[in-house]
Amino acid sequence: MVIANSIGNDRRTQQEFTVRFLDAMESLEQDEEWCWVEYGGITKKIRFHDYDEVYKIPGLYEFLFYEKLECNSPRMVCSLLKKELDQSPTNPEDLVVLDVGAGNGMVGEELVRLGVEKVIGVDIIEEAGEAVERDRPAIYEEYLIEDLTELSPSGKKILEHRDLNCLTTVAALGFGDIPPLAFAEAFNLITAPGWIAFNIKERFIGNEDSSGFSRLIHEMTEEGIMNLRSFKRYQHRLSLAGTPLYYDAIVATKQKDIPREWIDAMNDENHTFRF
Repeated sequence: MVIANSIGNDRRTQQEFTVRFLDAMESLEQDEEWCWVEYGGITKKIRFHDYDEVYKIPGLYEFLFYEKLECNSPRMVCSLLKKELDQSPTNPEDLVVLDVGAGNGMVGEELVRLGVEKVIGVDIIEEAGEAVERDRPAIYEEYLIEDLTELSPSGKKILEHRDLNCLTTVAALGFGDIPPLAFAEAFNLITAPGWIAFNIKERFIGNEDSSGFSRLIHEMTEEGIMNLRSFKRYQHRLSLAGTPLYYDAIVATKQKDIPREWIDAMNDENHTFRF
């Protein structure tokens, strides 16, 4: 087995965690990767996409995805957005960003570095909100724990009254974490014209996609609902086997809402886009 050690960023205890990986992970799909983690005297098997478990251990998310697997997505998507903003009349400080699947705040942190002053985070996992409060408490103006397909009355009121003009979602689409229906609901919370910046694994916008994202994005562009500004293929991160995993980063402008009948059709088909 390969053993890697890292010190967690819990300022209260600086408690060490130990991560152990199997030597051979070639046969695992991206959302099946896992490791053993020893922390606080307990050893536990943690799957990388079980984010609730990952977020509980200070520093584990950063160690796994950014130190070990060289994830580049928050910086890539946000820098691509900044490049497009620089060629438009919009300044970063003009944005009111809805960061969907905000996790422990790494995308929000990148946005603030770019000069964005107002970021509202949304995630469905309570542990994500706890991690933000612990690790990056100054990043978000508000952080909501909500299911975007079933917004609570209070959550809906907050989001509809914030004049949101930019949507970001990074490393959250395509594996069931944020389905097309949730993406569509988030998209419709953004004013038009507005900015959209996201990434997605190549296969989810290809001809073989069964998640619904490929057709949704195609129809949105065909119908003029959003205009593509930038499209960049890049290395999202490495797999545990050391294989590059490629994603597409996309920046677009929103022109109008997704029709309600599309959303109703997605809802009727258990979050799969068919109409």
